Amino acid sequence: MILKMIFNFAVRETPMSEQEVRLADLREGEHAILTELDLPHHTAEHLMCLGFIPGVEITVGKSGPGGDPRVYNVDGSNVALRRDVSLNLGVKPRLWRTQG
Repeated sequence: MILKMIFNFAVRETPMSEQEVRLADLREGEHAILTELDLPHHTAEHLMCLGFIPGVEITVGKSGPGGDPRVYNVDGSNVALRRDVSLNLGVKPRLWRTQG
């Protein structure tokens, strides 16, 4: 059995809403909902295979030396992304944080 997901990518014609920010702008421990992948098709498709699907909650983790790369928790998996990639991911920050 083969499962194939098909997504249509379009260039955003309107600017981000006031509630949206870039994933790279969040601080460690903050949560956000992914709203946009503004990346080349092959890169966006690869990230979606790793769990970065619009609507998923992302938690910001630790950073490497100098702040790059940074670890993000997506659907129970930890994924490290460089800043130049996370700058192209639009998110809506959550106002709450989990305890622990």
